[in-house]
Amino acid sequence: MRNLEQKSGIELFTKTRKELDLRDRGSVEQFLKAAKPEVVVMAAAKAGGIQANHQFPVEFLLENLEIQNSVIVASFLAGVKKVLFLGSSCIYPRLAPQPIPEDALLTGPLEATNEPYALAKIAGIKLCQAYARQHGANFVSVMPTNIYGPNDNFDLQNSHVLAALLRKAHEAKVSGKPSIVVWGTGTPRREFLHSEDLADAVGFLIEHYDSPEIVNVGCGRDVTIRELAELVCQVVGFTGTLEFDSTKPDGTPRKLLDVSKLTKLGWQAKIPLRKGIESTYEWFLNNRKV
Repeated sequence: MRNLEQKSGIELFTKTRKELDLRDRGSVEQFLKAAKPEVVVMAAAKAGGIQANHQFPVEFLLENLEIQNSVIVASFLAGVKKVLFLGSSCIYPRLAPQPIPEDALLTGPLEATNEPYALAKIAGIKLCQAYARQHGANFVSVMPTNIYGPNDNFDLQNSHVLAALLRKAHEAKVSGKPSIVVWGTGTPRREFLHSEDLADAVGFLIEHYDSPEIVNVGCGRDVTIRELAELVCQVVGFTGTLEFDSTKPDGTPRKLLDVSKLTKLGWQAKIPLRKGIESTYEWFLNNRKV
């Protein structure tokens, strides 16, 4: 929203979760027909890390299907000119080639720790493509890598890895703990994109991309979880040690997106990982009571 508000001539229509249940197709269609937006950016989802995915597979599959089906169908019925559906890099096979090209979709088994979420997102992609094929709808699907930044979820029960590490390191620093526990072995490699970069990419793709074929969004660089944890500790100022709990799942061994398609279109990420973590930690300190 902050990114789009900076562009001239754009009027934004928004509803909070309390104001509009996106699982209620009738209410969503009524809202869209009244607001008459030209573009719908579909960013809403039930999301979380490995622990949340493991505990609530039913909710992750069912609620995401309900949200997606409702918004995509209602957008078509309301005459929306363009829908930009945000998927996830979780859609790709567990052992996809690295970096992962868009055509790796459905070429192998998914990562078990987030399969319900991935299946829901794949269904959303296929529904957008079906509307494009059957009705000529300009419904595009964008696959972002791991996202972090201001307003992230820092709840240790259902947050993603970077936010969880940042909070753990901060709490350990404040309390004087000698170490923090990191899930898994620390060897998996992950790519991280700042939310401000993703927002900029979304604005760019609204203007410059009209194909039903999926497009990846990432920075094109990855780090191990150990390297990430060490960097977070440096930023936070935690000088203790890291303990890796190998009884916890690692997830996919590596997940780096091939962003050559987006690069050729004319967009690249701008925020380095350390700078992004620093700004995220600053937001965390100013907005969280820990």
